[in-house]
Formats: sequence, C-alpha cells, structure tokens
Amino acid sequence: MDRYAVIGNPVGHSLSPRIHEMFAEQTGEPMSYIALEAPVDGFAPFVNALHEEGYAGMNVTLPFKRDAWKLAERRSRRAELAGAVNTLIRTPTGYKGDNTDGAGLLADLIRNLNLELEGSHILLLGAGGAVRGALQPLLEAGPASLHIANRTASKAEALAGDFAELGPITGSGLEGPFERQYDIIINGTAASIEGKVPPLPDDILRGGGACYDMMYAKDGKTAFVEWGQAHGAGISCDGLGMLVEQAAESFYLWRDIRPGTRNVLKVLRS
Repeated sequence: MDRYAVIGNPVGHSLSPRIHEMFAEQTGEPMSYIALEAPVDGFAPFVNALHEEGYAGMNVTLPFKRDAWKLAERRSRRAELAGAVNTLIRTPTGYKGDNTDGAGLLADLIRNLNLELEGSHILLLGAGGAVRGALQPLLEAGPASLHIANRTASKAEALAGDFAELGPITGSGLEGPFERQYDIIINGTAASIEGKVPPLPDDILRGGGACYDMMYAKDGKTAFVEWGQAHGAGISCDGLGMLVEQAAESFYLWRDIRPGTRNVLKVLRS
C-alpha cells in the first residue's frame, strides 16, 4: 500500500486525510494518507527521512510551501510561477514539486459554482503565496481585467508586474484606486482567521456579483462570505471546494486517476 501524507505545523486540523480517504475508497486505489507535523526549522530532513521510508508523495501546507519549493529537485511551470509547492511527487532520488492550489480554485469557481471568468472583472485581495499560486490559472481563463489589492501596495504592484505577460493585470493598495466595480472578488488574505474583512468600498462589488474566500469555515460562513452576503452578492462562498479540488489534482498527479469531487464536497458540507 503506497503511503502519502500532508505535512504542516500545526496540521491536526487538516481535512486532507479524510478527503484522500474518500478518494481512495471511490477509486479503489491501494493507499494510505495521514497528517504529519514537521518541525518548523527542520522541514528538509523530515521529508528526506520520509523518502527513505518510501513515501510516494505529500501535500504541503503552512508554513512549508516555500521550503518544499526549495527542496524539490525539479518543479512544474505552475510551481515555478507560484514560487511555492504544495504537492511533492516521488522520484528515485527525491521529489518533484507542483502547485495545485490555482487549479483547485479554478475548478471550484467554474465547475462547482458555475462562474464565468472569461470577460469578467476580478478583484483579488492579498499578495501572499495563495494569491501568487492563483494568478496563472485565473489569467489564463481570460478575464477582462484582474486587479490585485494588498495592504502594502508595492507588493501588489510587483506581483502584477511579475505576471503582466499572462494577461491584463494591475495592482494597488487596499484603498485603491479602483477603476470599476468587480464581477468577482476573491479574498486571498488570512483576515478571516481573525473574523475580519479587508477594508473595501461598500460599492466595489457589482450587484449580483460573486464573493469567494480562499479560507473555509465549518459552517461555510467566514467573515468575508458574510460581507459578500451583506453587499448584494449573488454567490458568496468559502474555500472548502478549493481544498477538495486541489486535493483531487494532487491525487491525479500521484495516481493518474482523477477522482470525483462533488460527493466528497457534499459529505464535508454536511
């Protein structure tokens, strides 16, 4: 039985073992998947020891995605662009690194929520690793514009510059300037962990538009989801679907089988 794990610190709260257990049951794949807590200052030795034990692959969560990027002996294009790795795939001598976060976000937005990204105006809040990992797939979906707003404007502007060749992208501080209302606002900050929402103009969302929080909550109602509901969003949703979809992408990279996600998401929602 092939062994897999999610590595983080802390990691006991992770839903990944339950998700991959359901994927394995669904597909009949002979595999186990557990959560492992690595020491904050000892990620590389920890992962190298797992390689010696025969682990076939790993998911990587906070705070180790950049450490995994450095550890990987080679990286996919999307991992290079994201500057972070959340999926490690065993090779004879180490691990290949990939990043499935952006693919998971896109799958949730398009397949599960039926949002039309092509031709839309998107506002993306934050400039950290989660946002960086989302930019390539979002821009390749063909939006009319994508604006990054971050507490530190220079970070948003630099990030927009890094991805300018992929599509129409700009950056600013959270205070703007904003040239329009937006069809879709995606929160890539960690504000929801503290029950807060980044400061935004009350009229920044187009009426009936969509709000999406990359964070998720047990009841599906993060602070940003509630902000969207209060500001006229037609759809306001947390990131549980993104978690499931990025896990499915990792599963596919490991097993060459793409599991179904809708029933898994339904079970987790219930």
